[in-house]
Amino acid sequence: MNQEQSIRKIIHVDMDAFFAAVEQRDNPDLRGKPVIVGGKPGGRGVVSTCSYEARKYGVRSAMPTNEAYRLCPHGVFVNARFEAYKEASEIVRDIFFDYTDLVEPLSLDEAFLDVTENYKGIPSGTIIAEQIRQRIFESTQLTASAGVAHCKFIAKVASDFNKPNGLTVITPEKAEAFLEELPIKKFFGVGKATQKKMKALGIETGADLKKWTEIDLVKAFGKSGRFYYKIVRGIDPRQVKPHRTRKSYGKERTFSEDIGELDWIQNFLEELAGSISEGMKKIPTAGKTVTLKVRYKNFDTITRSCSLAHYTNKADEIATIAKQLLEQTEAGQRDIRLLGISLSNLNLIEKEYFEQLELGV
Repeated sequence: MNQEQSIRKIIHVDMDAFFAAVEQRDNPDLRGKPVIVGGKPGGRGVVSTCSYEARKYGVRSAMPTNEAYRLCPHGVFVNARFEAYKEASEIVRDIFFDYTDLVEPLSLDEAFLDVTENYKGIPSGTIIAEQIRQRIFESTQLTASAGVAHCKFIAKVASDFNKPNGLTVITPEKAEAFLEELPIKKFFGVGKATQKKMKALGIETGADLKKWTEIDLVKAFGKSGRFYYKIVRGIDPRQVKPHRTRKSYGKERTFSEDIGELDWIQNFLEELAGSISEGMKKIPTAGKTVTLKVRYKNFDTITRSCSLAHYTNKADEIATIAKQLLEQTEAGQRDIRLLGISLSNLNLIEKEYFEQLELGV
């Protein structure tokens, strides 16, 4: 394997002000306003997250809501709606799984992906990150920032470098220079207490940190000193570790204009079923439960499901079931802004199984 082939392609995707962005998406009256998620001031609540408009006033995550109110008394304080956030997170996660099963979620709104080898056969991590960000926006109307690098640490730092709605790519050749110029407070894993201690020792940037020997860093910071010594040199061999296996496979699309024409919707479901079938055969996998997702013009969202006695990944069968499920909705009577099909109860099996199916064995 040559050097270029051995370089990993790691993406860190981080949704922008995720909870607050969902609130602004679902309630247009909140757009452009300082939204603070985490309950009303006057109690003992803390800020879960806040919009970028609120951050201008110094509001930040984990801050007591009373302090947030003091900084931004005209802010709009809302209770968290975790079901809405979870729903958006699952849509984003499914997009990740279209490219790789090496997905390591860190929370509802961020994850690492190893796309060194990916289902699409795309050699560029940058192109994949661009596609993912575009698809996230098309599917959720939410923006995400991403960092692309050869290791997890730099990808994580890079995703925060050009927020919101940014993409930062750090090639291995540029990694050390990038880290040398980085303020120490931007180093992921260096908390406030460590920042204070580093500044007292004259460590303000990555370049300052790089001057220290590993032995001296261990003396000053204990075992963490070894970590600091390596990361400032772009050395991070940690693997992307998936926390779960794929539970479903599907695709959905948010339309630029609301759709009311039933024939058009049925034709679209056939195309979507074909795309899903193609993707499932590449994994390879098949599923027993077909679920149709419909979001109406006013954002009401419903799902209808049908479970089979056998596994399938065949386009015509998926399409037929999806159109039958469509009859249980108000399609044709109410305008639709999103349609999706997914298969769950997957059987992650060997390629030979599908080859036998194709041959009718």
